[in-house]
Amino acid sequence: MLQFYFDTEKTGHKRFELPGAKPHYNPDRPGQVEHIFLDLNLDIPNQSCYGSCSIRLLPVRNGIDRLTLDAVNLKIESVQVNEVTQKFEYDGEQLCIYLSQPTEIGHRLLIAIAYAAEKPQRGIYFIQPDKHYPHKPTQVWTQGEDEDSRYWFPCFDYPGQLSTSEIRVRIPQPLVAISNGELIDSVEEAKYTTYHWSQQQIHPTYLMTLAVGDFAEIRDEWHGKAVTYYVEKGREADAKRSMGKTPQMIEFLSEKYGYPYAFPKYAQVCVDDFIFGGMENTSTTLLTDRCLLDERAILDNRNTESLVVHELAHQWFGDLVVIKHWSHAWIKEGMASYSEVMWTQREYGDQEAAYYRLSEARSYFSEDSSRYRRPMVTHVYREAIELYDRHIYEKGSCVYHMIRAELGDELFWQAVQTFVQDNAHQTVETIDLLRAIEKATGRNLAFLFDQYVYRGGHPDFKVAYAWDGDANLAKVTVTQTQAKADSKDLFNLRIPIGFGYKENPQLTTFTVRVHEKEQSFYFPLTQKPDFISFDVGNNYLKTVTLEYPISELKAQLEFDPHPISRIYAAEALAKKGGLEATLALSSALKNDSFWGVRVEVAKELAEIQLDQAFDGLVAGLNDPSPFVRRAVISSLSQIKTHNSYKAVKSFVQDGDASYYVEAAACRTIAAIAAAHLEDKPHEDKVINLLKSVLEERAGWNEVVRSGAVAGLSEFKSSETALNLLLEYTKSGIPQPLRLSAIRAVGKISTGQTPANIERILDRLAEIARETFFLTQVAVLTALGQMETPKAIGILQSLANQTADGRVRRYAEEEVSKVQKNIGTDKTLKQLREELDQIKQQNQELKSRLENLEAKSK
Repeated sequence: MLQFYFDTEKTGHKRFELPGAKPHYNPDRPGQVEHIFLDLNLDIPNQSCYGSCSIRLLPVRNGIDRLTLDAVNLKIESVQVNEVTQKFEYDGEQLCIYLSQPTEIGHRLLIAIAYAAEKPQRGIYFIQPDKHYPHKPTQVWTQGEDEDSRYWFPCFDYPGQLSTSEIRVRIPQPLVAISNGELIDSVEEAKYTTYHWSQQQIHPTYLMTLAVGDFAEIRDEWHGKAVTYYVEKGREADAKRSMGKTPQMIEFLSEKYGYPYAFPKYAQVCVDDFIFGGMENTSTTLLTDRCLLDERAILDNRNTESLVVHELAHQWFGDLVVIKHWSHAWIKEGMASYSEVMWTQREYGDQEAAYYRLSEARSYFSEDSSRYRRPMVTHVYREAIELYDRHIYEKGSCVYHMIRAELGDELFWQAVQTFVQDNAHQTVETIDLLRAIEKATGRNLAFLFDQYVYRGGHPDFKVAYAWDGDANLAKVTVTQTQAKADSKDLFNLRIPIGFGYKENPQLTTFTVRVHEKEQSFYFPLTQKPDFISFDVGNNYLKTVTLEYPISELKAQLEFDPHPISRIYAAEALAKKGGLEATLALSSALKNDSFWGVRVEVAKELAEIQLDQAFDGLVAGLNDPSPFVRRAVISSLSQIKTHNSYKAVKSFVQDGDASYYVEAAACRTIAAIAAAHLEDKPHEDKVINLLKSVLEERAGWNEVVRSGAVAGLSEFKSSETALNLLLEYTKSGIPQPLRLSAIRAVGKISTGQTPANIERILDRLAEIARETFFLTQVAVLTALGQMETPKAIGILQSLANQTADGRVRRYAEEEVSKVQKNIGTDKTLKQLREELDQIKQQNQELKSRLENLEAKSK
């Protein structure tokens, strides 16, 4: 049985390192790769490429008599060095070349390898129409990060080697080929065209790319450099809508990083079936075509804008300045993620940027608490791709912001620009960032890196407040709940604490050193403050629990100038509950100026077990912001009454301007209907309503129909709902909808009969044999929700057979979830359901009591 291992030395967090993890280092370097030239032919119908790979190598020392290159599942036909045939051995993973003449310093080697890649598992992907998807475009595209370039050409496949590159490729007309650098030639012959691209700025092998398709080309420019967007024909308007801000982004990042965009062009190519959101290949980013927005999607989809600026930021952090080893990937991924924050601030203002950072922090917190805790820099893993998680993206972004908070804006940008300028076209490690900061500012931030980068975790603060009216002293007690006294898990930070007054928006701020398990701080003030703001500006990565009196929390929710402080107040008020807190939150939902706060208030209102919370929430259904309407509808799923059902039903029947609001309504109406309350609507009526959505609402990225599928999965005991879901797991269903249906059959399984569970398992086992990465991940997610040991068998089979380290890891993690699900006592689940009913009855009584008390005051 596969098991999950726990870190018993700390706090019970799961370990990042799975069995088989080991330290990884860059290999010994035989020399400097100066240039790579791929001369290829594509056989698209047979999913193959063949030709030659030439590598120019300058030896670093004398006497080397063999070279070892990475090459997985390639067909090696011959090897020459300086036009002399060489002996070689090939084991399917590495190509060992025995040099007839040992190396001499100063004497370059030109290695020429004739080879073919036939139906490669990774690295290069062939997309073609088939009987299930006859309208799928014909495309070929590559994906090198982390170590997948070796699947389509022999190379020294690690980021420490930087070289120039060329790709010459012969493809059938009318397809076009886009690659790194500049197009130096294109030759038409009969039914084929040969494209020749040259990248004269050095870069690692994982950033070499090739994208082939019958694309429309949309031209733009920045300071005379070509900025181009390639999309499937017919989607030109979507391309401009989705990527049209790219020139402004290039200008913005060139200024911020203190280094003009370094490459001869910037192309963005939107491809079908891309396994990631985007990939920052040098001068030629590949993006999923699902990022293309129509006129309606752009209403409340900022993800595309964030994706575009993220991948563009990598042209500096990752492409111009290259990490030396995968363990330092946070340097580039953290900055690319922080650039999303920077762009949000520029385009939408400070409050939006602060809320974006909160979202990033929460994403990291989720992984830290439910998946594992790890240092951001570690070289112990099974495969490098495991490092690409929320620790290096979202936590990395938060670390960059903390550096900015420590230095201030002026010094922060000086440090960033020094780092980029000093390390352009070179490789870096984390220590190089620390050195650049010290060089530019004189500040030594090793204390911050030691706490947040080189070890795992973050502080969890509990903050209490009391006022001494006789002495005019405010007492703030801060407890680090994540650590024991004198523990190595204590954090040592300088935290600003602000005191505010309703009539004055300016906070009176003091900075204190928080470094012990529990500390009390006393602040002399001229009068009692109306509210208290812990970590003014919310600059430090942390969780916060506020234990203030309700009057201070109400004032903070209404008057604190910073949106995140208002959100903390909303969370604390919801925990207190009661009518006073409910009314304060209801008022904020109507009146707060920032939609992000209104979204969070809607979530918190649903946590209060009072009928009056429903009254406050319903008002938000008319909010002008689709983000808020979506949050309100999702929150109503927790208030399972006939009134909440009626409030949401019109959004399913009549629709909304936002795709996402409609999808949320489909999920919510089903959650209410499936709640088994006395006044619940008939299941059949809602299932039929969702069926009509599935039949009539095909649209952009299948967002709405995926919401209907998620809604159907709420009917755990319904065979009718299950049958509908199984229909949508079949090949031929649009991919986004099919993936949603696959995940949904796992969720619905928990209430199905044994015979239906067997049907689900058989279907998932069949789908698991498909090789597409996103399909396999959907199957893993579905199986991880099931409560039968048979799901473990399918997961183990997938883990044993896959060549993809990500799929293997996900499978092993889902096994632990199934084991936990199986251990759940069924009787306990039934008791919980009965308890939920009792809570509902108590809520009604409590609501009446609160009303009576309010009237008697």
